[in-house]
Amino acid sequence: MFKRKIQTELEKYFTNKEEQKILIIYGARQVGKSYIIRNTAKSFFKNYAEIDLKDDYETNKLFSNVQTTKDFYTLVSSLFGDLNNSDDTIIFLDEIQFYPHLMTLLKPLAKERKYRYIVSGSLLGITLRHSFIPMGSITEKRMFPMDFEEFLWANNYGESAIEELKDCFLNLKEVNQSVHEYTLRLFQDYLLSGGLPDAVNEYIINQNVSKMRQVQNEIHTYYKDDCSKYDEEHNLKIRRIFDLLPSNMANKVKRIQFKSIEGKDDSNLDKYEDEFDYLFDSGISLPSRAVSNPVFPLVQSKSKNLIKAYFNDVGLLTGILYRNNVFAVLNKDSGINLGSVYETAAAMELIAHGHELYYFDSKKVGEVDFLINNYDSLSIVPIEIKSGNDQNNFRAIPKLVDPNGNYKLSYGYIFGNKNIVKKDGNLITLPIYMIMFL
Repeated sequence: MFKRKIQTELEKYFTNKEEQKILIIYGARQVGKSYIIRNTAKSFFKNYAEIDLKDDYETNKLFSNVQTTKDFYTLVSSLFGDLNNSDDTIIFLDEIQFYPHLMTLLKPLAKERKYRYIVSGSLLGITLRHSFIPMGSITEKRMFPMDFEEFLWANNYGESAIEELKDCFLNLKEVNQSVHEYTLRLFQDYLLSGGLPDAVNEYIINQNVSKMRQVQNEIHTYYKDDCSKYDEEHNLKIRRIFDLLPSNMANKVKRIQFKSIEGKDDSNLDKYEDEFDYLFDSGISLPSRAVSNPVFPLVQSKSKNLIKAYFNDVGLLTGILYRNNVFAVLNKDSGINLGSVYETAAAMELIAHGHELYYFDSKKVGEVDFLINNYDSLSIVPIEIKSGNDQNNFRAIPKLVDPNGNYKLSYGYIFGNKNIVKKDGNLITLPIYMIMFL
């Protein structure tokens, strides 16, 4: 079982016998929700009962008529026999989005405390947005594909080595060159495998690139199928937008070109707001919104109609772009522009660490890949991602951090492939893998 950061949250929840809320883990398909919940829960409870509501919905529909807690207890007893009290028993309700009416039962179930519960779902972000859930009854936790640090753990990269890298990040010390080269190679491996556990398993454990790509292709197909599950008015447009993501990212201007969705010149985000909400709430795509004035908090100055949309997993992107040819990523001299790939990996990392994604866009100044809020200092941090050998090819970010300029941001980051750790004025240059410490 791969070590995941969410295990800490699960362990706190399982050991807190006074917890009054039910924990809901949600996120896109195949990010590892069910596996990590199942294996962690079994180590904390004597009795473990798992109910796959997707399977029930597609077969017997036993839970379709459950309206009260008494109905629920009776059905559970018929399926699992008489279970012990809440201190000994956990019930895992998986894929609860297939029965939205069960969401309203969570508060009375938690209040009666006959059992402990944990809940999960793949399209649950959409259900949570549109369902009535009594206040104070749940705690939500979103799960993502494996971030780069989790990928390092999967490669048996030691905690002491990660701590040394973090020390270099915090104190701006150059990394040992051998360690840098090895860690950069692992980052390139991450660009190929991404963070979906089944794909990571094929790449690391079985060392089978073809099988890894097959897994990624299957998951990409699942996501396209999910796009078709929305109502008839929207599903074709959702599918079209999802299919356009790789080509949008390959463009010099990576933001969404709304007229390409249906070929209408007057298109804008207002016309497709429901479609983009579906893609982002489902977790299969990650949004980054443009701002023209980088002031804290960024949400106040975001543009309504300028938006980038990333795949939720960089391995899906490299699978579509390069198929089984790993040298497109691993060979520095291949001539392939990996800008969209590096940006996607950075977007994954930042959003997994709780950052909302924005980018700077100004005709006069230029574009900066990412902006994030720094809530400690109530300020903005600009970030530039460089995938090639020329890490000095940028024009906009120095203007944002220029103390004599218009914006006067305190500092900004440039992440690239070279073992350069330095601060030049208000710009900090670091190896790309150190983005895991932001």
